[in-house]
Amino acid sequence: MLYPLSYGRLSWCTNPSAGATTRTLPDLVPLLEPLTLPYGNPRRRVSTSRSSEIRRLHLIGFVSRRLTLERPSPCLSNVRHMKRISIMFGALALTAGLATPALADSGHANGHTTKGHSNGHSTFGRATLTGFASLPAQSYVPGSLPSGAAAGAGPINGVPVPFPGQPIQGFSGVINNHDGTYNVLSDNGYGNKANSGDFLLRVHHIKPNTKTGKVSVLGGFYLSDPYRKVPFALTRSDRVLTGSDFDVESIVRAYDGTYWIGDEFGPWLLHFSPSGKLLQAPIALEGVKAPENPYLNGGQPNLNSSKGYEGMARGIDGRYLYPLLEGTVAGDTPGDLRMNQFDLRTGKYTGKRFVYRLEAPGNSIGDAIAIDKNRFLIIERDNEQGDAAKLKRLYLADTRDRNRDGVMDKTLVADLLDLANPKRLGGFDTTFRFPFQTIEDVTLLDDQTVAVLNDNNFPFSSGRTPGQADNDEFITVRLSQRLHADRRAFI
Repeated sequence: MLYPLSYGRLSWCTNPSAGATTRTLPDLVPLLEPLTLPYGNPRRRVSTSRSSEIRRLHLIGFVSRRLTLERPSPCLSNVRHMKRISIMFGALALTAGLATPALADSGHANGHTTKGHSNGHSTFGRATLTGFASLPAQSYVPGSLPSGAAAGAGPINGVPVPFPGQPIQGFSGVINNHDGTYNVLSDNGYGNKANSGDFLLRVHHIKPNTKTGKVSVLGGFYLSDPYRKVPFALTRSDRVLTGSDFDVESIVRAYDGTYWIGDEFGPWLLHFSPSGKLLQAPIALEGVKAPENPYLNGGQPNLNSSKGYEGMARGIDGRYLYPLLEGTVAGDTPGDLRMNQFDLRTGKYTGKRFVYRLEAPGNSIGDAIAIDKNRFLIIERDNEQGDAAKLKRLYLADTRDRNRDGVMDKTLVADLLDLANPKRLGGFDTTFRFPFQTIEDVTLLDDQTVAVLNDNNFPFSSGRTPGQADNDEFITVRLSQRLHADRRAFI
C-alpha cells in the first residue's frame, strides 16, 4: 500500500467515494512529520515496506486507508465515525509518546556511551552492509583525451602510465538524485597541482546496481569558465578547468539547481551552472590561504596543502552552506577544523563558525552533510589503507555543544572497518571493511541508511588488494538506529 506524503495537510476518509468536505488538522503535522516523513523528497510516494515508522504505526492500527498525508480528500462527516477518530487520536498520542525519548535526544544515541574509546562519545550499535557495487579502476570517459603524462613512472599498481583517456576516478563528493542515480565529483586528478594539468575536472552521472554489483556510468559534464570569471591564469586556453587550476573536493546542489563546489587550492567556493559553467569569481575564505593560493604575494600560507574544503553541507533551509576544512588553520588547536557558514542570499560568509575536533590531529575528514539544523553527518578517517587502516568512521556532529567544551558534540554512528555483512555481499566475509585511505562521499538514502563511496586516488591507492589499483566502490549501510533527520535533508 502506498501512502502519499506532502507538506502540512492531514486528511482522513472512510468512504473514498463519499465526496465529503476535507477537514485539515494542521496542528498534528509537527507530531506526524518526524514519524512519517523520513525519506527523500517530501512529495514522493513512500512505500510502507520502506518505512519502519509507518510499519510501527500500522501495528497500532493508526495508519490505514483512513489516514493519508496528501491533497484534500473526501472525509468523515458524520457522528458515527467519531469513535474511529478518537481511537486514531489515542493511537497518535501513544505513538508520539513512544517516539518522544528518541526525538528528544536525537543525535545522542539515547545516552549510550562508546566502550573502548577514550573520548567517551555516545555511539550507535554496529551498522550493517546492505548493498555493494563497484566500478573498475581502469574506467575512462569515452572518447576523452589521454592524461596522466606527469603522474609518474609506470606501471603504478599494475596500471600503465600515461592513461588512454580521462579516468572516472577520485570521487570526492556525491549528490543523490533520488532516482537511483548519483552525481559524483572527481577531484583534481593525480594528487597535486604540478602533475594534474591534463586531468579535466568533471562531474559524473552514475547508477550503482547493488543486485549485480556493478556501477554504470551514464554521462557527465566537465567544469569550465567560458564567462572568464577566474581572474588568474588557467591551464587551458579553452578554459576547461583542470586539476592544476583547482582541487575540487566537495559538492552540493542548491535548491535553484546550481552547484556549489569546495576547493582546496584557495580554499575557494566555486559556483557552477547545472551544466558546469562557472557563474561567478571564486570566493575566498578571508584570513585563510593554502600554499597553492595565487594571492600569497610572498606571504606564508596558514593552511597546509590539500587541507581545504574537503566537505561541504547544504543547510536544510537551503539558505546556508557549511564548508568544512580538512586541516587545522595555523594558530588553532591541532586537530580542530573550522566549519564556516556561508549565506547564499548575500553571497558572503556570515562570520558564524563551528569547530569539529578530530579524534587525532593526524586524521582527516572526508565529507559532511546536514541532518537537521543542528547536526551534520561527517566522515572521519586516518591516512592509512588496507590492514594498516585503523579509523574510518561516520560521526554525527552536533553544533549545540551541550558539554560546553567549544567543539561540536560527536556521536559515532558507524565504524566502516567493522560492518556486519551477514549476507556476505560482494563476496566478502561476515565482517566487511571499507579500508581505503580516502573515503570522501556520504549521502542519505533513508532515515536509517546511508550510501558511502571511496576516493580511489587512481592509480595510487591499493587499500583493497595490495599492488592493485583500487576500484571505485559504492556501499549502502544500515545504521542501528534512526537519525531522526529533518525531511528537508533528503531533498
